[in-house]
Amino acid sequence: MQSLRELYQIGRGPSSSHTMGPERAARDFLARYPAAEHYRAVLYGSLARTGRGHLTDRAILSVLPAQRTQIVFDTSDRPLPHPNTLEFTASDKQGRVLGRIVYLSVGGGTIREEGKPAAAADEIYPFRDFSEIRSYCEVEKIGLGDVAFRFEGAGFERYLSKIWQSMKETAERGLSAHGRLPGELHMERKASTLYRSFYRDKKDDKRLICSYAYATAEENASGGIVVTAPTCGASGVLPAVLLYLQYKLGITDKTVLHALAAAGMVGNVVKTNASVSGAEAGCQAEIGTATCMAAAAVCSVYGLSLETTEYAAEIALEHQLGLTCDPVCGYVQIPCIERNAVAALRALDSADLAEVLSGTRKISFDLIVRTMYETGKDLDARYRETGEGGLASGYKIC
Repeated sequence: MQSLRELYQIGRGPSSSHTMGPERAARDFLARYPAAEHYRAVLYGSLARTGRGHLTDRAILSVLPAQRTQIVFDTSDRPLPHPNTLEFTASDKQGRVLGRIVYLSVGGGTIREEGKPAAAADEIYPFRDFSEIRSYCEVEKIGLGDVAFRFEGAGFERYLSKIWQSMKETAERGLSAHGRLPGELHMERKASTLYRSFYRDKKDDKRLICSYAYATAEENASGGIVVTAPTCGASGVLPAVLLYLQYKLGITDKTVLHALAAAGMVGNVVKTNASVSGAEAGCQAEIGTATCMAAAAVCSVYGLSLETTEYAAEIALEHQLGLTCDPVCGYVQIPCIERNAVAALRALDSADLAEVLSGTRKISFDLIVRTMYETGKDLDARYRETGEGGLASGYKIC
């Protein structure tokens, strides 16, 4: 498994697959062909169908020279190595091709070059799945978060501190922002309304949790800076839960960092053995993964057992199976923002259920991860971030 530094990334929304990934690909391509006279970027699959709403073209043009770059949205139904595929070509003044590279934006801002596996140096964990991690923890008598601190090396705590600080700053900006989100949906920001509602009567903690989730998700939808957890579209779930627990329990930032590490280990299992890309496996891969990560974080904060943690993560992901990715007009707004809030509540409920019922689990987390991936592959392409099915086809204003 790769470093959690690859899972938790600070970047600009609204989509890790559609903006952060293509931007990284463009930077890599520019570094290889800096002297080219002309660049061409062809977007395929989900990148072509929902790329405009996700600002994919703007992300690429923030790196490559706009006046010398052509962007093509190819919506043909050709076979692709990944639903988020993009091809860059560099040419000289005479139009001769200097180089061509096909990139895959595999989720969470991570990119792969077609035909090339992840570099062996990037694989820092000797584990493949959760059962191997659990066995290691039981032998070493350490917690899930401790595994990350043991393998990540120097500077990891400082890195997580930076991640947590960024999460808090994003939520703060979202809670204080007003007005409408960009785009043709003209969505009103709602985080501050939920936040004020909680502080007005303080009768329902759910409003506070939801306000945090809305704040981050709305910042993401507006193209603001967020942390992939595991993606931009699902970035509001984990910070909402952790901010709520810090408010409710007064936990220290150090406790939060260990919770982030535990959550990251769970997210890494999904990213390694399945997918965190909505275009590849539906929203169950994004929101579902975020929910099980947040459930594991709750267990870490409360000091619950590894058995309970696995149970909580399994519950959280199991009951997101089949969740479709159907953003209206390609914007990460409907149903994405509201979905972050609902998922944050579900994460807390999953941890609570697991604590009470610990020891009665029948289904392993690894089995749920495999099932999620199989389910995602079986989902009709219309429900995998193409903008052609579900809410995306039923609600049209664009």
